[in-house]
Amino acid sequence: MPEQSGDLGNLARIGKLAEEPGTPAEIAGLLISGGERLTDAHNEGLALSSRFDLAYNAAYALALAALRWHGYRSENRYLVFQVLPHTLGLPAATWRILAKAHEVRNIAEYEGHFDADATLLADLLKATRTVQTAVARLPPLPKVE
Repeated sequence: MPEQSGDLGNLARIGKLAEEPGTPAEIAGLLISGGERLTDAHNEGLALSSRFDLAYNAAYALALAALRWHGYRSENRYLVFQVLPHTLGLPAATWRILAKAHEVRNIAEYEGHFDADATLLADLLKATRTVQTAVARLPPLPKVE
């Protein structure tokens, strides 16, 4: 696990993140969940809203796996995406797509209005695949006994 300093450490110091070591089993579970949901999100036989929901939740699981790998937890879904430049070295453009998806998801979830189109879904699928590829490059955590 990397050193607990830098931008993630600063966010922990101001209470935006909590320091909590991830476990290999937890991270593996998040990777499996994210991968399965991403695969299912490509099923064109499903409704756009279902595919969007699957892709969004895949992105969240994969981004959370990266954050947990670094030894942090967040109660804020948006922040899990926002720290991707720090957890996976991804460009801001990637997390901005995920932030837009988060906004659409929240409006659908809390106001009942789903406002996404095929273009946003395609961007979300691409961004999620980028996160999946980057998180797969992280070395395994050492097993704690």
